[in-house]
Amino acid sequence: QVQVVETGGGLVQAGASLRLSCSASGPTSGVYAMGWFRQAPGKEREFVSGINWNGGRTNYADSVKGRFTISRENANMVHLQMDSLKPEDTAIYYCAARPPREHTILVDPSEYAYWGHGTQVTVSS
Repeated sequence: QVQVVETGGGLVQAGASLRLSCSASGPTSGVYAMGWFRQAPGKEREFVSGINWNGGRTNYADSVKGRFTISRENANMVHLQMDSLKPEDTAIYYCAARPPREHTILVDPSEYAYWGHGTQVTVSS
């Protein structure tokens, strides 16, 4: 019912920047809490960042604090600005969305019903 699409991945050198974008859309317009997760080959999926429906609440994994910034452009689109990228940031980045509730637990993947197919981020040294 809800389609989630990530864009903006690529191959960059360490220290470079990328901006990922995520849109969530359905048969009708709506608002969504959104989260970013990433998964490297052979590793568990991990939380990266999340933002609530109106952008008033955000969360970041410790590994990206100070380097990544999540922002909300409108009701169904968010961006993840990734600066000072490191090789360990290499992963497929997934965006997830859910209709907002009183307090969405942004770091919990089970909170999100709708997932994109991912965008590859590769950081070389």
